[in-house]
Amino acid sequence: MIYAALFNLLLRRLSPEQAHRLASATLRAACRIPGCAALLRRLLAASDPALRVEALGLSFPSPLGVAAGLDKDASCFEGLGLLGFGFVEVGTVTAQPQQGNQPPRVFRVLRDRALLNRMGFPNPGASAVTERLRRRSGNVVVGANVGKSMVVPLERAGGDYCAGVRALAPVCDYLVLNVSSPNTPGLKQMQTVELLRPLLGEVQRELREMGVELPLLVKVGPDLADRQLLAIADLALERGIDGIVAVNTSEQRTLLSHPSALAGVEGGGVSGPPLRTRAVEVLRLLRARVGDRLVLISVGGISTPEDAWERILAGATLLQAYTGFVYGGPAWPSHVNRALAQRVRAAGAGSIQQLVGSREETL
Repeated sequence: MIYAALFNLLLRRLSPEQAHRLASATLRAACRIPGCAALLRRLLAASDPALRVEALGLSFPSPLGVAAGLDKDASCFEGLGLLGFGFVEVGTVTAQPQQGNQPPRVFRVLRDRALLNRMGFPNPGASAVTERLRRRSGNVVVGANVGKSMVVPLERAGGDYCAGVRALAPVCDYLVLNVSSPNTPGLKQMQTVELLRPLLGEVQRELREMGVELPLLVKVGPDLADRQLLAIADLALERGIDGIVAVNTSEQRTLLSHPSALAGVEGGGVSGPPLRTRAVEVLRLLRARVGDRLVLISVGGISTPEDAWERILAGATLLQAYTGFVYGGPAWPSHVNRALAQRVRAAGAGSIQQLVGSREETL
């Protein structure tokens, strides 16, 4: 209730990017106040053993994490962990620093509690993010989402991704190759098997040459046809990568209850509740194809504990949120965690991981 009042009185009067900068700065400042971090950890951080998940060779205190896009420059991931998130995926990070697209580039769709963003991967570059991650305490599981620098042509994408991986791999816990953002021209073509296969091969070779063993995942978009998604799933199994993050934002404005509200805004991807139905469809499609051979991280339209629970039962080992957190506020992850733990106990399970895919298995 307090956050809802703050949102209505102040935050919605700011542009989405201004509100985001204010919230991030406030979280960073709070964590520097003596005793504040310990208080947040005690009140909000995930600590219920029923929520612990072992996946990707890592231990997650909760399956609920932060999607890439929220902490683009790796400046507040430790504070986000104190709020109750089980992990944070920073980025998208590119090998080269870039400004992204021209503002305004994030738009609220209040009627749908959704966002439309056409950010274009603004970030300080892999070297700067690496330095920030190198100083981390190690208390939060941190993944790095790597994308293509906008100035690099598609035919040289492999080398550009590898440059980002080379910088970030030693300082993060897992890597995600973002080949599905609608906001970098041509990037979505990387989701074709013909382009994705050599990219995965180059990145895997880079990691081997570095002597780094690190979980590697790929992030796919919701606007692909089912046959394309299945082809990526088959390729992921063939190449021996560790998982798939599904899904990115959608270019389909028809998902919104009033698409005309964004008339005049070119490009961008929709996130939030309008994406929920397709995100669940993609999760179920992938789960049916790969079973538990890959870790599936579900993202897109998770706004309530019920949404999160549905994804677990449908086969997601881990979850990510962005828009739900923006509208729900700092207590939102803790609220979702408590509700999930209650459901685990009501189901008679010892941990939430035991329930992954359980609904699909009974169908």
